Amino acid sequence: MAKTKPGRKDIDTYTIKGTNKVVRVGDCVLMRPSDLDKPPYVARVEKIEADHRNSVKVRVRWYYRPEESIGGRRQFHGAKELFLSDHFDMQSAHTIEGKCIVHSFKNYTKLENVGAEDYFCRFEYKAATGGFTPDRVAVYCKCEMPYNPDDLMVQCEACKDWFHPNCMGMTIEEAKKLEHFMCSECSSEDDAKRSLNSFPVSPASEANVEPKRRKR
Repeated sequence: MAKTKPGRKDIDTYTIKGTNKVVRVGDCVLMRPSDLDKPPYVARVEKIEADHRNSVKVRVRWYYRPEESIGGRRQFHGAKELFLSDHFDMQSAHTIEGKCIVHSFKNYTKLENVGAEDYFCRFEYKAATGGFTPDRVAVYCKCEMPYNPDDLMVQCEACKDWFHPNCMGMTIEEAKKLEHFMCSECSSEDDAKRSLNSFPVSPASEANVEPKRRKR
């Protein structure tokens, strides 16, 4: 953990200005961007400290949205997906606009209703290289893509694989009405296995790029 500078002291909580919401170390927060046309940044609070004038700063670990990463947003990225980066900063606590929840991927897929403050994270992200951990994930369907929680999928009763309705020649409305489903391979007793069973999630080029600075 970063050391506290002389003249500053660690504090346990910070109340967001104009609200009764209390921020603690470990909480995820929404932070005001310099460009107000952009959505708020998402960060995890690692440390809260104040000086003798009660000016509060927070050390944060940034989450990146897919479009902020090297390689950009890809087909399998969910609308509420974030990457936990290795990019840390000290920021004024006054830039905190609210709190949010960053769920694990598994817990996110179990949510009955996804609220405006609900996000999920399944990858850690190296801001300088664009590398991900894990760097490969399981794939599904004929299109052999990782699971996107925003897309409806149906499960084959035989092979237990999951499929996108459009890849099976169905509409989403037709898929929702199904009581039973067999994929084309299982229904034709075709046991040929896919040659690929994982999908690379890091960009091909390991460009040496500095993390984006987030100006206030």
